[in-house]
Amino acid sequence: MTSKGFTTCLWFDGDAEAAADYYLSVFEDGRILRTARYTEAGPGPAGEVMVVEFEINGQRFIGLNGGPQFPFTEAISFQIHCSDEAEADHYYAALTGDGGQESACGWVKDRFGVSWQVIPPGAIDLISDPDPGRAARATAAMLKMKKLDVAAMRRAADGGGAPEEEGSV
Repeated sequence: MTSKGFTTCLWFDGDAEAAADYYLSVFEDGRILRTARYTEAGPGPAGEVMVVEFEINGQRFIGLNGGPQFPFTEAISFQIHCSDEAEADHYYAALTGDGGQESACGWVKDRFGVSWQVIPPGAIDLISDPDPGRAARATAAMLKMKKLDVAAMRRAADGGGAPEEEGSV
């Protein structure tokens, strides 16, 4: 059996097109692939956007205007593995700005309710260090942070102590 890959379908309550436009403004490499509108057959109002298919960073998404029945939760999130601190800062600020929210351990929720994990380089290596003590100290530091501070995680891993409460650093 051959697969053509996966497309993530995001269920929105009427703002799929606005969300797609927003994501294209946040991520450099993106485009709208197509938009389908409701017809007289329904179930939405004829002419309103039913589905918008878009791509960001090579990943395809479908934004479906399905109604209020299924709001987003943190049970599903998208990880953004950043190449440097500046990139992590960009995504963190863009996704929390204009109605987004910070959460613990690098997680953010954008203004549409979609959850993201902004991961700067080195963070995963620190919490998965083969030395259990280093990994535990880095993890303990991370658990006190909102925006991940890899330098503080590294200091903690090295035995320099965990930060009291990092908040958004």
